[in-house]
Amino acid sequence: MTPRLKAVYDKEITSELMSKLNLKNKHEVPKIDKIILNMGLGEDASDGKKLKSCMDDMSLIAGQKSVITKFKKSISNFKTRKGSNAGVKVTLRSNKMYEFIDRLVNIALPRVKDFRGLTSKGIDSSYNYSFGIKEHIIFPEVNFDKVDKIRGLDITIVTSSNTKEGTLELLKGFNFPINNKKN
Repeated sequence: MTPRLKAVYDKEITSELMSKLNLKNKHEVPKIDKIILNMGLGEDASDGKKLKSCMDDMSLIAGQKSVITKFKKSISNFKTRKGSNAGVKVTLRSNKMYEFIDRLVNIALPRVKDFRGLTSKGIDSSYNYSFGIKEHIIFPEVNFDKVDKIRGLDITIVTSSNTKEGTLELLKGFNFPINNKKN
């Protein structure tokens, strides 16, 4: 069964984007390639129980098993050793990606305290959109009573867009609450 947002993208969003961005071919329309969820743990990465707890929370949020990330270099100022645990990440593609976007936009983001929308400045030079969430407990899958510590979460949405306007219009098509006002 195809996710609801994928059907909406195929039927409505592609035609809207073609007219807004003045594209002639439907294959030129920007699309979301993958979503990467990342949780850096800091000093908690060396503790096995806390690492397992974070992996479980991330797996619940994403709907698939998470992977432990390792440090690539030793940096004495940050007290890191090459090869030691750094955090947890998940890469979502295809159907799970669309289901995550649906839950993120319609359920999780409205639960953020004092939420005023996502900034439009989160687009990098590759035209991917990144933003952070301060509390991972905004997702309803995470049981608040079993959480030992509230952690932050980084979300990167990788797009096939060639312009910032294309990325912004794509995200607005998926109903992301993007705030264009200057903070």
